[in-house]
Amino acid sequence: MFRYGIEHELALLRADGRFADFTDVSFAELQDVVDGLPEDPADYPGLRIGDVGIKRKRWYVEGYERFDESGTLVRCDPKGLEIRTRIHDSVDAAVAALRADLALLDAALAGRDLRTTVIAFNPVRTAYAVEPPLNAWERAHRQGSPEERTAHLHMLTYGPDLNLSADEIADPVDVARKLTHYSPWLVPLSFSSPFRGGAPWGGLSARTHLRTGARPAALVFLDASGEQIPSDPSLTQPARLPAEVGRIEFKAFDACPDPALYGELLSLLTGLALDDTLLGRRTTPDAALHRQVAREGLGDDAVHAATGVLLTAADRALAGRPADRDRLAALRARWERRECPATALLARYDAGEPVAGLRR
Repeated sequence: MFRYGIEHELALLRADGRFADFTDVSFAELQDVVDGLPEDPADYPGLRIGDVGIKRKRWYVEGYERFDESGTLVRCDPKGLEIRTRIHDSVDAAVAALRADLALLDAALAGRDLRTTVIAFNPVRTAYAVEPPLNAWERAHRQGSPEERTAHLHMLTYGPDLNLSADEIADPVDVARKLTHYSPWLVPLSFSSPFRGGAPWGGLSARTHLRTGARPAALVFLDASGEQIPSDPSLTQPARLPAEVGRIEFKAFDACPDPALYGELLSLLTGLALDDTLLGRRTTPDAALHRQVAREGLGDDAVHAATGVLLTAADRALAGRPADRDRLAALRARWERRECPATALLARYDAGEPVAGLRR
């Protein structure tokens, strides 16, 4: 029995179509939206609240937290909003939960000067500056893990954490190493960040180009008895609550505008977790290869062929799981068309339509 969860990062637009990022929206404005959304005690203990209490609901403000010299939170620069589902026993249930919470969020934004959009990289900026520079407490705090050290990078990026776990996965660390190895040929199915600095940047995933390698492709959470693997970026982390033990997070996909694509990708990850034929393993992502793939994605014949091998291996491993195989068939159809969300975004932009705050 597999268990699934989705964490989905959303960018925001102003009502006039401008992109609303850390330069244009305050934490208080977004927290006011979250305050109006329901809090369900049944979400816990499956979801983590966090050290500073911002993550009290399935919706929360995602951003970069700043602290004073004693470690007290003084502000949070927001990049957008995140929705996370509780853990579900099927892909369909996780996707349905995400859709329902998206609808609740959109209803909460109705009448406000904000609306959600999905794109995987801030289309109008090229960098997030940490201002003022980190103080001594923050510098020590940000050295706690490779992910803390590089947390400023995520201020420009939007993507999901697709979570899966199962008692039948004997070695989740091995699965995470497999997914890390094959990540360059998985991520093109999701590419949705063809803009940077106010214009097309020349590739399909600015997020992958900047992020993967400096930050993980996959993580696995281990209990206190599990041996942590030292690496930069991390492959393993200590579980922060019992529900996390054994959870594998794939973190390298771009944000997807249609939750159905998350379902298809979760089925692909399930097949790869069950597969016993693929031999590639890596502890850290191949950053150079990710940067190369980020430009052409499935338009590159070699990348397209390698992704096809993964789809075939996953389909073989999903024998006896018809719902997963149906979702994988839909994903294969996208692969055959060499389709990803970025190609549709670029087509709209070329046609003169507004896209995430940009217009040609």
